[in-house]
Amino acid sequence: MDPSLERELSTADPSVPFHASTFHHHHTWARTFHSHPELYIQPQSLEEIRKIITLARRCRRRITTTGCGHSPSDLTCTSSWLVNLDHFNKILCVDMQRRVVVMQSGIRLHELGQKLKEYGWAMPNLGSIDHQSIAGAIATATHGSSARHGLLSQSVIGLSIILADGSTVSCSAYENPDLFRAALVSLGALGIITEVVFQAVSAFKIQWRQNLLSLEGILTDWEKGLWTQAEFTRVWWMPYMKKCIRWRADKTNEALHPPITNWWSGAVGYHVYHALLYIAHWFPCLLPGVEKFVIGVQYGFVDEAGGTAVEESHKGLLMNCLYSQFVNEWAIPLHRGPEAITRLSAWLHGDQEGSRIPFSPSGIYVHAPIEVRVSDTSTNSPRPYLDSTIPDGPTLYLNATLYRPYGCDPPCRERYYEAFEWLMREMGGRPHWAKNFATVTKQDISAMYPTIGEWRRIRHEIDPDGMFVGDWHRRLLLPDGEGSSALPFEERKVSVKPAKHGGLEWSGQLPKNDHSPQTGEETSK
Repeated sequence: MDPSLERELSTADPSVPFHASTFHHHHTWARTFHSHPELYIQPQSLEEIRKIITLARRCRRRITTTGCGHSPSDLTCTSSWLVNLDHFNKILCVDMQRRVVVMQSGIRLHELGQKLKEYGWAMPNLGSIDHQSIAGAIATATHGSSARHGLLSQSVIGLSIILADGSTVSCSAYENPDLFRAALVSLGALGIITEVVFQAVSAFKIQWRQNLLSLEGILTDWEKGLWTQAEFTRVWWMPYMKKCIRWRADKTNEALHPPITNWWSGAVGYHVYHALLYIAHWFPCLLPGVEKFVIGVQYGFVDEAGGTAVEESHKGLLMNCLYSQFVNEWAIPLHRGPEAITRLSAWLHGDQEGSRIPFSPSGIYVHAPIEVRVSDTSTNSPRPYLDSTIPDGPTLYLNATLYRPYGCDPPCRERYYEAFEWLMREMGGRPHWAKNFATVTKQDISAMYPTIGEWRRIRHEIDPDGMFVGDWHRRLLLPDGEGSSALPFEERKVSVKPAKHGGLEWSGQLPKNDHSPQTGEETSK
C-alpha cells in the first residue's frame, strides 16, 4: 500500500472500516476493457464512504464507482481507486401509502425487484437486463422499450450524494433542482450517489407475444400502431433475411405460464450458436447463412411463427444478452426510423449508392439482430441535462450489436460502426452514454446537448479538483477551457494495449501538480 495512504490511515478513525483490496482485476461484463485499480473498495456504510472520500482527498486520488461493469466502454477503467457498492444495498424505508421506497444506491435491479415484490410492488419499466445497480442504471440513462415510458430515472424522485468535500447533499425536483437534473445522468462525475428515493407501482404481470414478420410489414405498420398498440414493444431486425421479430406485451391478470421452449432454447442452442459465430469470425461471409439457420431453427422457417407467455414484470421484460458483445446504440426521432432502417439495410446489402452512406460496404458482414426499441420522455419534468432522448417526441433506439465469440473482436467493427454512426448523426441522433460509440468527439457532444453547459458548470462547482473525473470524461465532456492542464485529481489515460485473454488493458495516472484549488493547500505526495 502507498506510504501516503498508510500515513493517512494511521490518523483516521479506526472504528470506521476501510474494506480495500490491492489485487483486484476490474473488467467490463463483456471483457472489452480491463484495468487494475490501486485499491478496490467495498464500503458498507455512509461513514465508510465518507472515509474513502476524505482519504482520497488527502492522498490526491481519483475515485471511480462501478456496479456490474455492464457498460462495455472504458468509462469505469481506472488505475486509482475503484469503489463498488454491492454491500451498500439495503432498503432504508418505505411509504406504503405512496409506494415510495428509499434505498441505498448499490442495490442491484434484480435485488430491488425481489424486495419490491415483497410489498406487492414493482418497477414500472425495465431495460433488457437487471444486473446493474440502481445508481449505475440512473447514471447512464438506462431505458426500456415502451412509448408510454421514458428513462428508468423518471421514477426517481430524490437522490442523496456525497460530494468531493465530504458533504452530503439531497436533491430533487424541488430541492437543489439543478443538481438533481445533473445527477439524473451523472456518468459518475459528480460524487457518490448514496441514496435513491424511488416511486414504485403495484406489481403486475405481462402477457407477451412475439412473431417473425417481414421487414416490409414492420415498416408499413410503423405509423399504424406498431409502437402504440401494446404498452411494451421491441423489435429485433435480421438484416440479411429482411425479417424482424416483433415482441409485444401488455399487463394482464391471466395465470402465469412460461414460454414454450425447444431443444434450441437451452445449452445446446447457446453453444452451437456461439461456435457458429466463432467460425464466422474467420469466414465472415458465412454470417448471412448463420442468421438464417439460427432464426429458422427457433421459428420453424415459417413466417408469422412465434410464441407467448405470461410472466411477472421483473422477469418478462428482460432478455438474454447471450455473449460478450460490443453495443453501439443511438437515439433518433421515432419518425426517422423507417428512413434509417431502409438506408442501413441497403448498405448492408451492398448498395452504397442507395444507402447514401459514404463508406464502402464491400466485405462487411455483421451480426444479428439489430435491436430496435422506443421510449417517450417528451412530457417528463425535470429533464436531465444529459438526457440522450428526443425532447419533443418519441425516441427510437437502434442498437448495432456485435458479438465477441470466445473473446474475438469482429473484423467488421471499425467500418461498420463508422458507417452506422455517420448515418445516426445524419438522422439527428445521440449515442447511448454506456455504449461503444467510436467516432464521436467532444465537439459532437457539445453540439448534441444544448444544456451541457449547465451540467459542466454544476460538475465544476461541486468537484473543482476532479476527484471523480477520468480520461473518458475529459475526452467527451469536459470543456477544453476547464484548466489548461488536467485537474489536480483527474486521471489521464497512459496506455491501452491488448489484454492477455482478449479486450484491452487500460492504464492511467494522476497529474503531478500538487496544488488543490478546492482546499488551497498542497496535496500529499
